[in-house]
Amino acid sequence: MRPSRCLAALLLLTACDAGGADDEPADAAIPDARIEPKDGAGLLPPRPDDRAACRDRDPARRPFFGDLHVHTRYSFDAAAYDVRTGPADAYRFARGEAIDLPPYDDAGNAARSVQLARPLDFAAVTDHAVLLGPTTICTDPSSPGYESGTCQQYRAADPEGANFGVDFTLALTVRETPRVCVTNPAACNQGLCDSWEDTVNAAEEFYDRSEDCSFTTFIGYEWTGARGLGQSIHRNVIFRNTTVPEAPFSFLTHGTPEELWDALEAVCLADEECDVLAIPHNSNQAVGEMFNPLTESGEAYDAAFSARRQALEPLVEVYQHKGSSECVTGIADPLASEDELCDFEIFYENLCEDPENPTEGCTNICDPDAISFIDGCIPPSDYVRGALRRGLAERVRTGANPFELGFIGSSDTHNSIPGAVEEAGWQGHVGTTDDTGEERVDPPGGITLSQRTASPGGLAVVWAEENTRDALFEAMRRRETYATSGPRHVVRFFGGFGLPEDACAAFDVPAFDRDGVPMGGTLDGGPAGAAPTFVASALQDALGAPLQRIQIVKGWVDATGETFEQVIEVAGDPANGASVDLATCTPEGDGAATLCGTWTDPDFDPALPAFYYARVVENPTCRWTQRLCLSEGVDCATFDPDAQLFDVCCEDTTPRTVQERSWTSPIFYVP
Repeated sequence: MRPSRCLAALLLLTACDAGGADDEPADAAIPDARIEPKDGAGLLPPRPDDRAACRDRDPARRPFFGDLHVHTRYSFDAAAYDVRTGPADAYRFARGEAIDLPPYDDAGNAARSVQLARPLDFAAVTDHAVLLGPTTICTDPSSPGYESGTCQQYRAADPEGANFGVDFTLALTVRETPRVCVTNPAACNQGLCDSWEDTVNAAEEFYDRSEDCSFTTFIGYEWTGARGLGQSIHRNVIFRNTTVPEAPFSFLTHGTPEELWDALEAVCLADEECDVLAIPHNSNQAVGEMFNPLTESGEAYDAAFSARRQALEPLVEVYQHKGSSECVTGIADPLASEDELCDFEIFYENLCEDPENPTEGCTNICDPDAISFIDGCIPPSDYVRGALRRGLAERVRTGANPFELGFIGSSDTHNSIPGAVEEAGWQGHVGTTDDTGEERVDPPGGITLSQRTASPGGLAVVWAEENTRDALFEAMRRRETYATSGPRHVVRFFGGFGLPEDACAAFDVPAFDRDGVPMGGTLDGGPAGAAPTFVASALQDALGAPLQRIQIVKGWVDATGETFEQVIEVAGDPANGASVDLATCTPEGDGAATLCGTWTDPDFDPALPAFYYARVVENPTCRWTQRLCLSEGVDCATFDPDAQLFDVCCEDTTPRTVQERSWTSPIFYVP
């Protein structure tokens, strides 16, 4: 540990620097007390970062499968749900070891355990930076602040109802410093330093620096920002190597995305050894704020600001435990889609189709006074396709696009189980709030982090020459990534003005790289009169279902800034008749082990920007809810209609099947 180094630079109260017990009443207010970063905060001392050359290195690149959104006991909400495993446990799990899950008995024995069928290639633990210190204090009986009013509130609160105590809630919503950090800043700082140190040490311990290159870790955290309770404008912050800040920048100290970017630029990117990406996640709960091209002062983005954001945030998490953020249909908004496949794992069960005449209980588009997980507003601009379209309009307006985003998926697990995204036997992601099947379909206490519309989550896939931090990070920087809803499809996507229309017959990656660009790349013009050709190929998951089709999604903008979209079938057969026997979850019908298709854009306008991405869709399989019904032996003819599982298993309120999929990062055309 380096407590002196950490304490010298971080998070000391300017209003109060004395220790002592926190014995004010639980509802006592702290007038304008806030932890602020002390002048001179910087980077941790550098660590040796040498490694052996990888035995297997492929210049044509390989896909590596991972999870960049993982919470452990250091996250305030995971700890509240009795999660007791830490960063080292999460990395052991990712590498293939079994892990215990809550609940625990009085002797500390876990009721459940889980293990991956296939280890991951990479992972990052991204605990909430906000409340790292107080959470560590409040869960450690040896801490001097353990019996504080703040911690007693926290431990006595109702996490099943998303209630973490008054102090924690005020920190999460209005950035008010928890009282335990006001009255005992040394303990709060030590808790912060200990948890961050453990996070860094675990990433170092489990990074395989041998020639096997079997597993890569990234040091990271989640910046958990919000305008109100339940709104998510969160970012996962991923560092390239061991040169990292002395502690993470949290919502308490850096309350807006711009303040986060300022800190990352000033502390990390100002040092040539430090590199970092911020990845927006779960934008389907952003209440209109994730991709709004206005600065915090209300000014419209200019070209310089757009370029700055694009450099800091080149990726977006398009899929996770709380559903899909690709696109949304059925609502009155110019950025809404008519694409039927947008209706995939939508977290909100009841969208208001007519904002002027909302039906009872529906989620509105957009009511700024209803900010919560269930009752918030859901504009299509918060979904990634809407953001991509809005970015094209920004390029027409200013000459720069802030939303040229590549795609990843991840889990957002709060159980320390990265990559646990299989529909079969899913154990939940939120500790004691979904530790039984009944709670996964009918959460106790109204908790909204897990419910029947949630899913096991997705994976991030990176095309890189080798499984090392440098290679993977470079690929993420250039957006050569894709997202899956869980399966391990192998997907390629290239575009260019020199690609042959029979490219699938002679799939030649070096030629494609020479004459075009891969997913995430940028096309900047071709021969006069030429239109770009795209080639997309996919290989099914060896343990998954056959593939049904590949589509290309195109978005474009006209000279006035109005945007449009189109979905093109390029391979496979959407009417292949595939189905699934719901009584056994046995797939039925035809499908493909591999698919490949090419498409040349017949309506290409070289004067206007556009984007293109590929979507790979599997045949139907049983959704996790249907598998749960079968495992519980539910017979709807005799099952109790008042039982928790009846609605999901015996009514048509929840999909019984799912068509798993992958989304490639877009290829952008820039005139």
